[in-house]
Amino acid sequence: MSKYLITIGLETHVQLKTNTKMFCGCGIAVLDREPNTNVCPVCLGYPGALPVMNREAVKLTVMSGLMLGCEINHVSTFDRKNYFYPDMSKDYQITQQAKPLCQGGGVTIQTPAGPKRVRINHIHLEEDAAKINHYARFSGVDFNRCGTPLMEIVSEPDLSSPDEAMAYLLALKQILVYAGVSDCNLEEGNLRCDVNISVRPEGQAQLGTRAEIKNMNTFKGIYAALEYEIARQLATVARGGVIVQETRRWEPDLGETQSMRSKENAHDYRYLPEPDLVPVALAPEQVAAWRAALPEMPAARRERMMAEYGIPEYDAGVLADARENADFFEAAARLCGQGKTVSNWFMTEIMRLLSETGKTITECPLTPAALAELVVLVDTRVINGPTAKELLPELFREGGMPDALVRARGLGQVSDTSALEGFVEQALAANAKSVEDFRAGKKAAAGFLVGQVMKLSKGKADPQLVGKLVAEKLAGLA
Repeated sequence: MSKYLITIGLETHVQLKTNTKMFCGCGIAVLDREPNTNVCPVCLGYPGALPVMNREAVKLTVMSGLMLGCEINHVSTFDRKNYFYPDMSKDYQITQQAKPLCQGGGVTIQTPAGPKRVRINHIHLEEDAAKINHYARFSGVDFNRCGTPLMEIVSEPDLSSPDEAMAYLLALKQILVYAGVSDCNLEEGNLRCDVNISVRPEGQAQLGTRAEIKNMNTFKGIYAALEYEIARQLATVARGGVIVQETRRWEPDLGETQSMRSKENAHDYRYLPEPDLVPVALAPEQVAAWRAALPEMPAARRERMMAEYGIPEYDAGVLADARENADFFEAAARLCGQGKTVSNWFMTEIMRLLSETGKTITECPLTPAALAELVVLVDTRVINGPTAKELLPELFREGGMPDALVRARGLGQVSDTSALEGFVEQALAANAKSVEDFRAGKKAAAGFLVGQVMKLSKGKADPQLVGKLVAEKLAGLA
């Protein structure tokens, strides 16, 4: 069988993080709101109701384009995409077709063969459609979502496998969340994807006939749908069949794609200039101000944190994965000047607490200053590691500063040699069997005795000094 090349392009729809809808004053609907209660004459498409542009949506789209290296069109226009379907009551969608806000740009992904640049064709801004809910004997339309600002990022057909598609989507999601333009929460429908797939014989320059899978809203579903659709198309051409251009849907319960309708082309939608909206004119100084407000890109931040704080690549990757985690880490590291130690605490104890509580670092009372102070208290031997580990969950739950807790509760580390020698004598006298084991060559007995001293001191002893004193005492008995 001839070898075939896989070509994938993605159209990623991202709900923008605005307070109101795209062309009216209705707030952004929450998931549990009663159907059709977050609406007005504009988003319901009443005759004579005129749209008013959401300036914040324009800003967030331009900032997304800047993060992705796009060229910003300083004059942009809106169009009407005409189609008859229950999810758009006025029978057209206000979108951008002729002059979108952003063009070009791309996302760099990591592949087994090395970094790969996935090009972006354009980014345009539009209004979201209503949600259709299907029941056993009827369907219902909920217009709460209709009119929500929706940014569509259209990639070039540069992807060649489901793994590359996943890498692209994850990298794109991280960049958009970093920029604060969207929560990109798939469960809440903040990010949805249309997937275009085609196959062609190796050596053929022209792309094959593509099928589009609509409205994918989980990464797991996108990956499974791509695997199935690629296998279906390859099997079709292997038996001499012809791939038809069509729109398909993913049926997760069946694990397969199914045909919905023949694929539409642009002329099928009869795009017309939107007569109720003037062109968007962006002043160069405004775009420059938005560019200056952009956060550091995640990849660049990983590299900088490795160099600035001396942390390993793995730590930097985990910390930089979420902007709030990286912000917290850097603030604490700068306060105490011990980046690697702060990273160790965050990667182990704090990540465990976040996982157990299901919270983000911004949702808990623990502050960077408190973590930095805890690190300093251990480093200066005011408290020991076990005491610090006991204090951290309380700081995580209730806030406060560790130094105040240490002083109020008398948790300071015992480093007085005479006091510790008394604990050592007690431990050795109470554990004669362990002393004999050590003298018989069982070196692990020394560790047990150190533990007994720590227990007698209620965990407040300096572990390093205790280890030294136990070793000296045992050497004298040998």
